[in-house]
Amino acid sequence: MSRVAVLGAGAWGTAIAAVLSARLEVTLWARDPAQAERLAGTRRNERYLPGIELPDALGVTADLSRATKDVSLVLSATPVAGLREMAQELPADAPLVWLCKGFEEGTGLLPHQLVPQRRSGALSGPSFADEVARGLPCALTLASRDEGFARDAAALLHGGRLRVYYSADLVGVEIGGAVKNVMAIAAGISDGLGLGQNARAALITRGLAEIARLGAALGGKPETFFGLAGAGDLILTCTGELSRNRRVGLGLAKGLPLQGILAGLGHVAEGVRSAREVLRLAQSKGVEMPVSEAVSAVLDGRLAPGAAVERLLSRDPKQERS
Repeated sequence: MSRVAVLGAGAWGTAIAAVLSARLEVTLWARDPAQAERLAGTRRNERYLPGIELPDALGVTADLSRATKDVSLVLSATPVAGLREMAQELPADAPLVWLCKGFEEGTGLLPHQLVPQRRSGALSGPSFADEVARGLPCALTLASRDEGFARDAAALLHGGRLRVYYSADLVGVEIGGAVKNVMAIAAGISDGLGLGQNARAALITRGLAEIARLGAALGGKPETFFGLAGAGDLILTCTGELSRNRRVGLGLAKGLPLQGILAGLGHVAEGVRSAREVLRLAQSKGVEMPVSEAVSAVLDGRLAPGAAVERLLSRDPKQERS
């Protein structure tokens, strides 16, 4: 039986570790020894994934070397902010797939740019941790610049109600996963202001156009943005009640302070960290991204949510195109 290490005992790491343990030998690593001991003893992760029973077959440890010894694959479920350090701590020959989505704050780098040369890739797509943990169907894309690695890693993870496709368009998959979080904040603002489903549909559609424009400027393939890691993830994150980034937008629309919203989430909302980097990258590539610009202005306190909507609505009419 193949061995897999899942690094990071948050909601998504715990969920995918639990599901994979039905078919693979899986060890879930938690940085905090007290958390690892609690998970191993109670077989629950009440802080991040309440109500879900962890399978007896799932191993839990705070010992990184033990978790990653002789593994076929390492899945990193740490946020983007922790990926660089995590990759440096791994054995040089350990194949790595990251589950995080976004840009590194301050540098604007995508996850693949933070990882030293090794067999590696990204796993992305429409996936709420709670639903995956409860065994509901889910389809994802595993992308790597090494198509052979992407195919083999996808085959390893694929099974049961977890369907995994593979792709060689790593940049496109990462851009789709990163920018959709910014669009979900916009969707939350729209819903929070009571602008209706028509407005939400328009926002999602124009958001997808922004994602595709930026992705193409960075070398992504057009078909990627209409697949699971593009349109699929965007639709889920902009409409799902479990979306953390959408909840940020809902809170902003109510006039709540950003720090208070984030404290109440108890989880990372990558769109908040990524918005400024998305805008900076778009400007450097000469890509027009008005929705992203509006979200960034709201997050920075330069524009009220209602004023941001009015700015978008007052833009001059133009021919529709991606």
